[in-house]
Amino acid sequence: MTNSGKRVLIFIVAYNAEKTIASVLSRIPLKDLPAGTEVLVIDDSSADRTVQAAEAHREVVAGMNLTVLSTPVNQGYGGNQKIGYQYAIEKGFDVVALVHGDGQYAPEKLPDLIAPILSGEADACFGSRMLERGAALKYGMPLYKYVGNKILTGFQNRMLRMRLSEFHSGYRIYSVEALKRVPFRYNTSDFHFDTEIIIQFQLAGLRIKELPIPTYYGDEICYVNGFAYAWHVVMATLASRLHGMGVFFQRKYDVTGIAQRYELKLGYRSSHTMAIGAVKEGASVLDIACGRGYVAAELRKKGCRVTGLDRQPADPGHVDTFIAHDLDSPHLPPGVQGPYDFILGLDCLEHLASPEGFLADLRSRCYSDKTQLVFTVPNIGFVPMRMGLFFGQFNYGREGILDLTHKRLFTFRSFRRMLEQEGYRVTALKGIPAPFPKAMGDGGFSRFLVTMNRALIGMWWTMFSYQIYAEATFLPPVDRLLVQTIQSASNGARKDNPPPRPA
Repeated sequence: MTNSGKRVLIFIVAYNAEKTIASVLSRIPLKDLPAGTEVLVIDDSSADRTVQAAEAHREVVAGMNLTVLSTPVNQGYGGNQKIGYQYAIEKGFDVVALVHGDGQYAPEKLPDLIAPILSGEADACFGSRMLERGAALKYGMPLYKYVGNKILTGFQNRMLRMRLSEFHSGYRIYSVEALKRVPFRYNTSDFHFDTEIIIQFQLAGLRIKELPIPTYYGDEICYVNGFAYAWHVVMATLASRLHGMGVFFQRKYDVTGIAQRYELKLGYRSSHTMAIGAVKEGASVLDIACGRGYVAAELRKKGCRVTGLDRQPADPGHVDTFIAHDLDSPHLPPGVQGPYDFILGLDCLEHLASPEGFLADLRSRCYSDKTQLVFTVPNIGFVPMRMGLFFGQFNYGREGILDLTHKRLFTFRSFRRMLEQEGYRVTALKGIPAPFPKAMGDGGFSRFLVTMNRALIGMWWTMFSYQIYAEATFLPPVDRLLVQTIQSASNGARKDNPPPRPA
């Protein structure tokens, strides 16, 4: 391989590898790797002479730029990787290749595995023992490991919507720039570190390529407890899905750096379908916190005239009129002129410092006895939130019920009470199921979960509703009631004492 101009680090994790480390080092094909490739061995506080065996190799192979380090305290397989990747970042490498010091993965394959990273074809390249049909069993993978590998990989592919042939190979090459984009430092120090970093790459939209590698099992000692490993892999995968659904926040899976894009939830029972269905054709609508205007665009298909209200402009053509406004401001802008047939406040009141003040100003500004209002807010009483509290968990996240931008939290009872105290008559209060199709992909299984969630809501709505849906009307403000009372009294007086007819 010619000099690509990129710096490559061969990172060898080692633990009690005194008998194998020299062989692994000698098999690295330096002549086929970019000029200046460096080798790093990090011994994880071995009980044997792994460090001395690695250092002795320096005298055997000329030209190898070798660094041998040893952790002061055993860090575990994942903890060792964290140190090596941090080393690659701080030393300015472009590519880091993970190799095991026990010789289970062939160093001879390094040039092939590194090539997709050097060419920019991938952000990570994994060596897979499963790509070639039957090869893993043929070359010595124990049957129980083969079956376990296939079952776990199948489960993870389904849950994560990926198509890897193997999640559990430890032969990996990473772009260092890609490593900078994922919070691997928050990962476990145990063996399922490898699963967590795959999930991080997938969530960050980074490209993973697989290439076949030979299977080898020698007399090396395996330090992995298979049942514990499988359990941790399953739990890590499920945790990432719950994080994506906004149920339980996981800092390690918060890889985007920005809030998730607000998406329209159509085709199943959701806050959007319920609100859109409630608005009559041809109605005039005020869409509070309209965002990009996705709901407004659907309403315009029904012939509605939509005024959008938000801080940032809606997409062109999604609303008839747009008014820029920060909802946390004390008063609505003069441009918000009623009456409207419908006012929508979807997923917005929970973001306000004083939703009570906003509702009072809205009633004062837009009062009409013919206006119908629709509001939706998250239900903090949703069963996963209650279970989390029971186990001491209350974690904010990027989206969902405990979105980082949510300032107020509601139950059915507290939401109804707030609306009624601010002068609204609640005409309907309903539960909304969790948006499984958004979190898991719109398919038969996610639709089935929505159906099941709706059935549970029918049995115990305060417990199983993901969101709260409310329809309401305005009660007349006191000042208007005073005017109406005076007018009524005046009209009554005129009826009782009609003025004399002119002569």
